[in-house]
Amino acid sequence: MKAVRIHEFGGPEVLRYEDIPDAQPRKDQVLVRIRACALNHLDIWVRKGLPGVKLPHILGSDIAGEIVAIGEYVTGFAIGQRVVLAPMHFCNHCAKCAAGLQNQCPEFTALGNAVDGGYWELIAVPPVNVIPIPDNLDFNQAASVPLVFLTAWHMLVGRAGIRPGQTVLVLGAGSGVGIAAIQIAKLFHARVITTAGDEKKLEKARALGADFGINHYTQKISQEVRKITNKEGVDIVVEHVGTATWDESMKSLKPGGTIVTCGATTGFNAAFDLRFLFSRQLNFLGSYMGTMSELREVLTHIFAGRLKPVVDRAFPLQEARAAHEYMEKSQMFGKIVLNI
Repeated sequence: MKAVRIHEFGGPEVLRYEDIPDAQPRKDQVLVRIRACALNHLDIWVRKGLPGVKLPHILGSDIAGEIVAIGEYVTGFAIGQRVVLAPMHFCNHCAKCAAGLQNQCPEFTALGNAVDGGYWELIAVPPVNVIPIPDNLDFNQAASVPLVFLTAWHMLVGRAGIRPGQTVLVLGAGSGVGIAAIQIAKLFHARVITTAGDEKKLEKARALGADFGINHYTQKISQEVRKITNKEGVDIVVEHVGTATWDESMKSLKPGGTIVTCGATTGFNAAFDLRFLFSRQLNFLGSYMGTMSELREVLTHIFAGRLKPVVDRAFPLQEARAAHEYMEKSQMFGKIVLNI
């Protein structure tokens, strides 16, 4: 079968479109023919070199396709069934997994990180990862959901405990997590302020439900937040940018407010004055993807049309390098998808 693999770490040029042996499922696995795999920034970080990645390696966390074979120990599925895959690997037998806290499992990782992902034609996975999708959701849309909507749901609902009437600042309106967080916050009847680098992205964010937009290249985020909130500040900041925005995120919070962070695309160092943290009684929360129950919960809203994935552009699998180059320009609004 065809696959795109990396045999060394580096730029987009290390992505190789090549032939590899067909995936061979075990008796306790389901074989899925991949039709779409969405890109994430994780793909770029892994491609450039992350600890624990064995080469050659297949990138890609977000996978949608159809079942082509079912192991004899597996029940409850049918050949030809359209499915999306939970974008994670976990042992499914430790104490954390048994408690439904898969994202705290010692083996937990995203597909495409420490284990092979979706840049190929076939993948064999445990049945716990396989979730049927309705006919009104196409493969590109389905692949655009799992990692970002699960991450945003866990951030806002699981970690920050969002409540109706709160004000939420969502950084990076055009990113996958940003698009999901705007919609989830509005689902909970929150007021949403979001940021982007150009007016076209801010217009699209308002179409998703954002109440206010801030151009982070021409405006200072915290100053605009103070104006919008009548100097009060926000209840929650959805932070995934890191070094470049951390100080502004802190200054945007009201007393007792919460920053919840799932990543650091601009760097991992965040320096701050501890007196500001304790005197204003702020909350800094870490968030790492989410659990299977949270994924199924957010998918009910996707299937019902209350939350909607946004697809920016699709590339054929053999153009994975072009897809990576496009993503690194950060001009997209929504998900970039590989069609397979």
